[in-house]
Amino acid sequence: MARLVRTLPEAEAVLGVTSLAGEIYLVKWKHREQVEVYDVITYRLLHCITVSDIRGVSDMTSCEYHGCVYIGDHDVDCVHRLDVQGVATRWAVNDEPAGLSVNAAHNVVVTCPRVHKIKEFSSRGVLLRELALCDDDVMTPWHAIQTSSGQFIVCHGEFGHPVHRVCMMSADGRHIVHSHGGQRGSNTGQYDVPVHLAVDDNEFVFVVDMNNRRVTLLSPTLEYVSQVVSRDQLKWRPGRLYLHQQKRLLYVAENEWMNDRSCVGDMFAGRVVVFSV
Repeated sequence: MARLVRTLPEAEAVLGVTSLAGEIYLVKWKHREQVEVYDVITYRLLHCITVSDIRGVSDMTSCEYHGCVYIGDHDVDCVHRLDVQGVATRWAVNDEPAGLSVNAAHNVVVTCPRVHKIKEFSSRGVLLRELALCDDDVMTPWHAIQTSSGQFIVCHGEFGHPVHRVCMMSADGRHIVHSHGGQRGSNTGQYDVPVHLAVDDNEFVFVVDMNNRRVTLLSPTLEYVSQVVSRDQLKWRPGRLYLHQQKRLLYVAENEWMNDRSCVGDMFAGRVVVFSV
């Protein structure tokens, strides 16, 4: 079980968390969209960066190689790129983005749940390829991370859908190599909206199980290892993860929902909880 290290103050709902250049970046649900930057050691708020034209944040990730943060925007179907100097640009996805990740080639992997696709973009927004996932097997993919072998770890399952799983997809997105989960539920080996992922250097997989309020750890072949964050360690619903590889710290963004019995409604409070893993 992960050990609690720190709880950041409760405030607006947290829509994304990542790190860049030794600092922690948070994006919250505000009338004026701002990215908050914290010291990675003291967790002290250093400054805020206003990013204009953000309408609806879906996720956030970062790239040390290019020195920038990426923010998905599901209202205008784009990705905002924010560099360490605070300069923001954006590029079109042309489909609604959900989860974001960066692969070994330093490209941006964008998961588009409504069209069952994974799109790969360069850091400046050039579309490099798009993969159509098998609709019958992977419904509503929320987040995808590409492994060193080129395969994709994908979590899928929306409220009301019967199947909620984590799948390892072939490099072309057409075949399921391994999977964990099945019918929606709360038992070990089941999920209720697995919505976000983190993968460590050894390709162990951390899964946010949103409605079950926990984080599950899977092996590189998606076999169950343990529950690393339990319901008792969280106050609200977890929605986003960031794993700091070097420090072995897991940042879990959790939010309070207006309708606590389903994953529909508005989020009106949130915080980040930091665990040592």
